[in-house]
Amino acid sequence: MRLKILNRIDWMLVFFILPIILAGLFTMKSFVSEGDAGIFFERQVTWVLVSFLVFFIFSFIDFRFLKRADVLIFIFLFFCVLLFLLLAFGYESHGSKSWFDFEFFFFQPSDTMKLVLVLILSKYFSRRHVEIHDVRHIFISGFYALFPILLVLLQPDFGSAMILFLIWLGMVLVSGISKLHLSLVFLAAAAVFAIMWMFIFAPYQKARIINFIHPMADIRGSGYNAYQSTIAVGSGQFLGKGLGFGTQSRLKFLPEPESDFIFAAFSEEWGFVGSFILISLYSLIIWRILLFASYGAGNFEMLFGLGIAIFFMSHILINVGMNLGLLPVTGIPLPFMSYGGSHLLTEFAGLGILMSMRKYGRSVHKDDTKHEFLGA
Repeated sequence: MRLKILNRIDWMLVFFILPIILAGLFTMKSFVSEGDAGIFFERQVTWVLVSFLVFFIFSFIDFRFLKRADVLIFIFLFFCVLLFLLLAFGYESHGSKSWFDFEFFFFQPSDTMKLVLVLILSKYFSRRHVEIHDVRHIFISGFYALFPILLVLLQPDFGSAMILFLIWLGMVLVSGISKLHLSLVFLAAAAVFAIMWMFIFAPYQKARIINFIHPMADIRGSGYNAYQSTIAVGSGQFLGKGLGFGTQSRLKFLPEPESDFIFAAFSEEWGFVGSFILISLYSLIIWRILLFASYGAGNFEMLFGLGIAIFFMSHILINVGMNLGLLPVTGIPLPFMSYGGSHLLTEFAGLGILMSMRKYGRSVHKDDTKHEFLGA
């Protein structure tokens, strides 16, 4: 009986995740100064333990009730309200009101909204495989993404807004929607942006957009973080400087080496070899998730698995690209590795739901056909 329960967990997936978590913890510990007293390391250990607990609890809960449209709509609206309340009551850091301050911990609703968006789009597209080529599904599904994206942009949090957009775009593409219709929508959006650029945006607004897209153009100003990150990555060379010998992070040239730029801090200490192993582990995690999606019991399970894969791939590509100076600096965490509890809980909650679907997704449930239609 005990063995049967343990078989619900994909232990190979856990095996791939553990080294990444340890790499993040060791990297945080290596650059902590005496004054910091290891606060990042100690807090992150706590969040890791709590997140694993959430993962195992979620793995044994029957999540088929999430196929009900009324349940998903309630969860979606609840987190939209939280995003709205942030504008008035949120804790401000680095010019963004993205967190609720509960004294003992900070909570970032936009992280959880990413998982909610995966769920609601999985539900929406799972029952529309016959009529999926209808262009209206682009707009209806886009509405579910647009509302939280606008609320997140008002904080402003461009990184989370980008992830929400990529989740929507990725799920639209894998759902089978006509690529021609999608291309026409993007062409129309590009035309609107071009008109706004020529006739509406002020010079200072254009400058902000240019600096966002190409931060390395101003290495003493907006591009300072990206510039220091590329120095850290490059100075690691092939084998790295060794654990605790990363000068960019220890001497505090590299900003936020525990969160946004932890990949650069890790690369400086472990070099190309360590970075290659890290990216390989992420690739294996994505492979395990896609493997689940390919064997999903139904459209909902398959789309949810694909959505979780898109969720992780978006974070990994943007964070690593940002650390390499290839993409704008957006404050996106590196999954399982960056400091922070909200994103870690969301990642393990999503994987926990995935494990639950391994157990319950193949059996019939009354909610599978109840409240089917979500949207028009």
